[in-house]
Amino acid sequence: MILDALILSLPVRHSTLRVRVWRTLKETGCAVLRDGVYVLPTGLPAAKVLTRLASEINAAGGSAMVVELKPKSPEELKRVRALFDRSADYRALLQNLSAPATSRVLERLRRSFARLSATDFFPGAARRLAADALSALERRVEDARGEPRVSPRHLRPLERKTYQNRVWATRKNLWVDRMASAWLIRRFIDPNARFVWIDAPRDRPKKAVGFDFDGAQFTHVDGRVTFEVLLASFGLEADAALTNIGRAVHFLDVGGTPVPDAKGLETMLRGAKERIKNDDTLLAEASRILENLYSAYSAKLPRGN
Repeated sequence: MILDALILSLPVRHSTLRVRVWRTLKETGCAVLRDGVYVLPTGLPAAKVLTRLASEINAAGGSAMVVELKPKSPEELKRVRALFDRSADYRALLQNLSAPATSRVLERLRRSFARLSATDFFPGAARRLAADALSALERRVEDARGEPRVSPRHLRPLERKTYQNRVWATRKNLWVDRMASAWLIRRFIDPNARFVWIDAPRDRPKKAVGFDFDGAQFTHVDGRVTFEVLLASFGLEADAALTNIGRAVHFLDVGGTPVPDAKGLETMLRGAKERIKNDDTLLAEASRILENLYSAYSAKLPRGN
């Protein structure tokens, strides 16, 4: 690898030039080799900026020149590449990707990712992780129309025996949280549950138990998505396999810390959703996927859990 290096000494009293040079070097992704020496990989369009800056600095009474440098050993090359490591910047971006899924937030984060990617000359796992999280946010914005707001209710333990043989209602056109919640209800809470899919909260049958819509008995509370609220309400959080599924559902529904298995789960559920348009049939297919995931998680747990 060959580097273009800007070696500079700025005039002491030219603060405007100092600010402009510092800002330009930062925007082009230059690394600091040592005090007064800024480097970029040779051949990048941004490397031409170094020559322009050198001319400006010399014209203003400073001293600057652009030279080529080449690492002399594999260890030195490794140290130079480390100067361009953007992992910390991607981690900061990932924290912002946990923001509420709105079009305005998404557009701002797209711009941030584009700027960061433009100066990531040696992209690796950190960039892929951020790109996956951004894609997940894009899908959440697409799917968020009609998503419930956080309920002011407080969680409290409930008896499963009082929720047997019930009718459960949620919004039609199922997606991750509603699919997983319906599977959880029938699998662990009310084996004889019957489901109705409604257009709007006002369409909920009078005696039906609502979930995952504004005003529903079970919906987003205290940073938990509906699936996690059901786990907490019915004492199911001790099941580590269910809590693992809950983390994936949380990430796919509202973002936050990326979960390794979430992308695979999303791919399978989205494939089922593209193929199946009837919500009853879609739930049956999603339930098979979630049951397999639950079995896989359970098999990994130490005996006794």
